[in-house]
Amino acid sequence: MAPKERSRGKEASEERLKERSLEEEKAALSTLAEAGRRRIAAAKTPEALEAVRVQLFGKKGELARFQAVLRSLPPEARPAFGQALNAARSALEAAYGERKAALEAAALEARLAAEAIDVTLPGEPLAPGARHPLSLIIEEIEEIFVSMGYRVAEGPDVEWDRYNFEMLNIPKDHPAREMQDSFYLTEEMLLRTHTSPVQVREMLKMGGKTPLKIICPGNVYRRDTDDATHSHMFTQVEGLVVGEGVRMSDLKGTLEAFARRLFGEGTKIRLRPSYFPFTEPSAEVDVTCHACGGAGCRVCKGTGWLEVLGAGMVHPKVLEAGGYDPERVSGFAFGLGVERIAMIKFGVDDIRQFYLNDARVLRPFAADLAGPPLVTAEAGVPAGGRTAPEETGAGPAAPGLE
Repeated sequence: MAPKERSRGKEASEERLKERSLEEEKAALSTLAEAGRRRIAAAKTPEALEAVRVQLFGKKGELARFQAVLRSLPPEARPAFGQALNAARSALEAAYGERKAALEAAALEARLAAEAIDVTLPGEPLAPGARHPLSLIIEEIEEIFVSMGYRVAEGPDVEWDRYNFEMLNIPKDHPAREMQDSFYLTEEMLLRTHTSPVQVREMLKMGGKTPLKIICPGNVYRRDTDDATHSHMFTQVEGLVVGEGVRMSDLKGTLEAFARRLFGEGTKIRLRPSYFPFTEPSAEVDVTCHACGGAGCRVCKGTGWLEVLGAGMVHPKVLEAGGYDPERVSGFAFGLGVERIAMIKFGVDDIRQFYLNDARVLRPFAADLAGPPLVTAEAGVPAGGRTAPEETGAGPAAPGLE
């Protein structure tokens, strides 16, 4: 269509609008308002309601046409028509708001009904948890020694220097204090470096009576740099036997029985001379490699043996410090690192894996140990019971037998 023809058509349309009476426009507006309310009420979904809103209130919607009518009316007719247009718009907006709220309420009710819990349905079982692999190793060690007549004793992590060093034949000027750095809190208190102070405390409790057979599990602390085989905090289990006629052969037989229970019936041990300030004689204890049965492999570096603990006969000065007469009684002691045992049993080459707190890493280790530990029915603690730490005299620790 040519520009002139389009212009003439527009002028004709405007002329026809002017010719319509104000009453006719009001009637058309009233009809639209009534029809619009019915269409709004008939919308069954939010999407349908939105389509009606666009048809009525959009820039090119049906109410927009009456805005054009308003602009085309003579000035004297505009106020009355404007009031009618505003009233129709307000009525339609109110109807739209009510319908929107009703649809939202219905949708919420339907969603709540769909999500309702049927309390008559059977519940979902909880996923079973698992104990930490180090806890399992400690419990297994405790069970073995409790079955041999030992009891479990515990002591404070914060120790006095005299319990940790001096009463264990490590005076302040002793070179053994340089075997590892300690975390001192004051000049006389530190984080224990082994669980040997528990042995001293238990000997003092006994008041010179025999026999004494204990194991002492617990955390110990040393100023080591954390790497694949070292940690500033680790777990020890130490053992002590004091009585009349206790000999080195008793120590060897005890450790052989322990090794067979922990690593398997075919396990053998060997003792190598060593030095610890609180035992004399002292020995490092090796077991046959569980991976190759002693033939030699990568795990044992071709030797067929794995070092697992330290041991020895209790030094006479330690017996005296504990209230015993070394002329009348003797004893043996041993100590092992729980992480070391766990690394051997689980084939782990990085001690830090035990401290990741990642269930994906820890759960396979826990599954490797079968069966719960021996517990008493009434207390739920390892059979043989525990001895709680003393209420007074907390103090530090020195190098252990591990």
